Order: sequence, then structure tokens, then C-alpha cells
Amino acid sequence: MLRSLDSRRSIPARQLDAPGPDAATLARMLRAAVRVPDHGRRVPFRFLRIAGPARACLGEALTAIARHRDPDASQAVLDKDRERFNHAPLVIAVIAVLDASDDKIPAQERLLSAGCVCFALLQAAQGHGFGAQWLTGWPAYDRQVHALLGVGEEERVAGFIHIGTPRADAPERERPDPLALLSDWSPA
Repeated sequence: MLRSLDSRRSIPARQLDAPGPDAATLARMLRAAVRVPDHGRRVPFRFLRIAGPARACLGEALTAIARHRDPDASQAVLDKDRERFNHAPLVIAVIAVLDASDDKIPAQERLLSAGCVCFALLQAAQGHGFGAQWLTGWPAYDRQVHALLGVGEEERVAGFIHIGTPRADAPERERPDPLALLSDWSPA
């Protein structure tokens, strides 16, 4: 059981190709992804699928927004934004729903729940043999991009999960020693 956690790796979005998951596999992955801690059962997240021609349309819109944000942006920067969502055949935006009128469950707990969904979706993708990468970047925080994607005022993009078939295995990277990060609390 821990083998899947111990072997988890992000595959860079630029190394993900078609095919991506079919509708039934995606539904199964999403069922796994929603099995996260959710204090108060608020379901403080939702999904937005970005696939097919919508990826290129989003890239063109991002390029226009980037050009408006920085009229001096280089062609390389604009090209990166144009292609940002074109590599993997499927991108799932995980949207955190942070209703300000909810005073029972702190917004941070709801945001963390959406973050757990992002991680669970990475795990589910890998469990089905796909590669995946959790990205944010400036589009996750830009209000114009939010408006374009239909992200409401009380919502945040927790992450863009890029999913596809890896062109190559991701090399293992050095991980921190968890025991070096562990300390004990004791009363004064």
C-alpha cells in the first residue's frame, strides 16, 4: 500500500502526451480524489476540465492577458503562456470553494482540503498508469484568468493537474529525511 506513496513522482507537463484518461477512468480518478478530509462535510472544492481545443483557446487568452499585464514581455514568455495548457491532453483545475459566510469551518481548512484533492488526484492518475503534475503559476492567482475560467470571488485555484501518458520515466530526486524534520514537544 505504501509503495504507491513511496514511488510517487511528478512528471513534468511538457513530458505528457496523449492518450489521457477516458471518461470512465477520469470518473474513477475523481471518485478517489474526493476521499479527502473535509471538516464539516462542506465539499469545499470543485473540478474544471480543460481538454481538447479548449487548451489552445485558453493559451491564446493567457497570452493576451500576459501581454496586457506586461507589455514588454518577451516572445519566449508569451510562447510559454500560449503553450502552458497544450502539453498534457487533460488538465483538471481544482477550485477551492471558500464561502465567506461559512463561519463554522475556517477557510484555511477548506483550502487545505482542496489541496488534498490535488494530491489525491495525482495519486489516482499514477495509480491508473498516467503521469501527472500539479502546477499553479500566475494563472492560478490572476483575477482576469479567474473570470475567464468562471472562478468566483469566493473561490481560488488550488491547482492545475496536468494528466497524460509520460514520454519518459521521471528520475527520482533527493527527498528530505523525515526524521530530521521531526521534533518532540514537551511542556515547559
